[in-house]
Amino acid sequence: KRENEGDYSAAFEYWTKAAKLGDAESHNQLSLMYLKGNGVEKDEGKEIYHLEKAAIAGHHLARYNLAMHEGGNGRYERAVKHLIISANLGHDMSIEMLKESYTDGDVSKED
Repeated sequence: KRENEGDYSAAFEYWTKAAKLGDAESHNQLSLMYLKGNGVEKDEGKEIYHLEKAAIAGHHLARYNLAMHEGGNGRYERAVKHLIISANLGHDMSIEMLKESYTDGDVSKED
């Protein structure tokens, strides 16, 4: 709520405390703060660190965002693996992207 009100400092403090307790959503929110530079300096390393922590904890959107990051860096095999995990967690957009990739021949069942 604080972040939505523009109180990034309070949001950052809250998300950081919760992330230290292992909360996946908090890691995901911190990754977004570092991506956008909301209340913190943009930092891709910290963004990815928190995305990975959230993804490992089972956060489907973080896993999807990791897929987008890997694909954007040309690491398509890793991107597909993240999409598969995210799809298995029920993320609809990941499912649709995998369908399109299979249909277009960008991905095969061996991947």
